[in-house]
Parts: sequence; structure tokens; C-alpha cells
Amino acid sequence: MTMRKERWKYMLIIGSHISFSKGYEDMGKQAVELGANTFAFFTRNPRGGSIKALDVKDAKRFVEFAKENNFGKIVAHAPYTMNPCAQKEELRKFAKEAMAEDLSRMENIPGNYYNFHPGSHVGQGEKIGIEYIAELLNEVLKSDQSTTVLLETMAGKGTEIGKSFEQIQQILEKVELQDKIGVCMDTCHIWDAGYDIVEDLDGVLKQFDEIIGLYRLKAVHLNDSMNVRGSKKDRHAKIGEGMIGKETLVSVINHPLLKGLPFILETPNEIEGWKKEIKMLKEEYKEK
Repeated sequence: MTMRKERWKYMLIIGSHISFSKGYEDMGKQAVELGANTFAFFTRNPRGGSIKALDVKDAKRFVEFAKENNFGKIVAHAPYTMNPCAQKEELRKFAKEAMAEDLSRMENIPGNYYNFHPGSHVGQGEKIGIEYIAELLNEVLKSDQSTTVLLETMAGKGTEIGKSFEQIQQILEKVELQDKIGVCMDTCHIWDAGYDIVEDLDGVLKQFDEIIGLYRLKAVHLNDSMNVRGSKKDRHAKIGEGMIGKETLVSVINHPLLKGLPFILETPNEIEGWKKEIKMLKEEYKEK
């Protein structure tokens, strides 16, 4: 199995989704209040496409704030409405334009991650869906960008692309700018897709490494699941209240092959719930 660069000590990089409504610096302050040192945010309305006006000065203030507070990589999230492999050309056009604009804006907080759902082929077939996704990436990725774009592993609802490591790899191998692309693994999604991280976390990571390569894994969405393994339903649960369980998710943050990655909570919580989960995970974390 490919080993990451050895380090003697790792800090737990943990956070949750935070609203972008008041800008970048405010998100950073909210993260600190949660006890977090990273966070995720939707680049635009997650259920629509509208986008907040960019405040460059606010972005600069956030960059300094993040340095001062020893933040890890931030994991921006594309809107759910963005479907890079939609059947309708106008929907693929929106996905292309939205991602291009998002990536341009991300350069105001350089060196972070931009995560997106590969999309649903809506009956066209996996092969065509994968071609469309790779085509979009090859059109929007730029050699001088500092942001790494992450394909998210999916649960397999309906005609979703990304339900298997093989599908993710088929997209990755078609991308021209290989240094600008990576993967975000969602624990709920891979469990719902059928990967048994409860009984065989090592085996799942070995499989990921053999098919995709662990060097591609840049971030983890840390979620419990309301469903049995292989359900393909994608319903998140709070840590320890689902079918994956606290013990397994603590094993995920402590796994030597995953340490140093940003872990993002997408659990069905409000502020106090995320505070509680972050505090609990910090207490369970082993630095060596």
C-alpha cells in the first residue's frame, strides 16, 4: 500500500459546513468558535445557482486569519444543482460556467480544495456520463490555478456517477492536468455504496489505493449513515447514531494513512451539535 510521507506528529484537521452568507473572514471566526481548524462552504446557493458578490478584501483578511489560527486546507463545495454529465446541454453548460467561475474566485483564497459531485447520467449510461465529466474538467482546469478539484465518492442513488472507485478512476485517467485533481471520500457514501469500512477499513483503503491511489485522497467527509451497507440511499446520521458507528469513525480519523487530511462533518446538526462532535473527535484523536 502506498504510504504517505512519514511525519512524527499530526494535528487533527476537523471542521463542518459553515454558511458563506457573511463572507470568508466570518466563516473563519465561526470555525474557531466551533473548535475547528478547517471548514466547508457552498460556493453558491446549493439548491440553485445564485452567488454572493465577491469581496476581495474580505478574502485577504480570511487568508491572514487562517494563517494566524493554523488552519488546514478549506474544502469548498459546488452546488448540488451542478450536473456535469446531464443529458441536457444547457445543464452541462451551467455546470461548466459555474465551476469555471467558482475556481476563478477560489484563487482569492489560494491553495485550497474545491469539491463536487460527479453528477448523474440520467439514463445515458455510465460511459457517456464519465466522458462528459472528464470533458468539463479538461475545459475548466487551468495550469496556473492553485486550487485542487476533488471528485466526491457517491452512494449510488439512481444514475449517480462515482459510486465505485473504478468509476472515479475512469474519470481521473481522462483528465489532462493530473496535478489539479484529487478525491474526497465520504464515509456515508462509500458505506451506502457497499464498501465495508466497519469490518474492513484497511481492506477498503487498500482497494482505494490499488484502483485510484491514496496520493489522490485529499479530504474526507466524516459522516455516519442511517442506512445498512449497500443501500445506495445517502442519508447522513450524526456520529455514533448510525450504522457505521462512532468506533469506526474514530478509527478513520486515527488511521495512519488518513492522518493529516481535512475531515469535514456533514452530519445533520446545528452549531451546538457540531461543537459537541468536534470536541469528542479531538478527545478520541491520537497524535502519534
